[in-house]
Amino acid sequence: MPTRTARTDWTGSLQDGSGKVELSSSKVGTYDVSFPSRAADDAAGTTSPEELIAAAHSSCYAMQLSNLLAEAGGTPRALEVKADVSLGEDPAGGFRLTGITLTVRGEVDSLDEEAFVRAAEDAKASCPVSKALTGVEITLDAALEG
Repeated sequence: MPTRTARTDWTGSLQDGSGKVELSSSKVGTYDVSFPSRAADDAAGTTSPEELIAAAHSSCYAMQLSNLLAEAGGTPRALEVKADVSLGEDPAGGFRLTGITLTVRGEVDSLDEEAFVRAAEDAKASCPVSKALTGVEITLDAALEG
């Protein structure tokens, strides 16, 4: 399996500095990062490690759930997955990820709500990004639509 790479160039201190994170493997873009924007309610046009983790988690989860739904006999027509990654103070000092909420709404043929939710829970536990984030509480809100 391949290795994917991102890199960040950073200049300055935590509070006054800023950086650019480059998605090197895909070459799809370079994005601004800064701590003040990371800690603010308004991202002000910059990304953050938490947003990048949310992107990784939502896409990984969608792939895993799609596979598990098919294995359960369903035909996924559409999945909408949102990952909310929260940053907060760490009682031991500094900051930490304080939680992740996955919200998934699906349109799936040939499966009922119970089978969908069971597959959704299994995907939460088995997607590689979820496995990498075992130190963070991950909650799930899953429902069929249509």
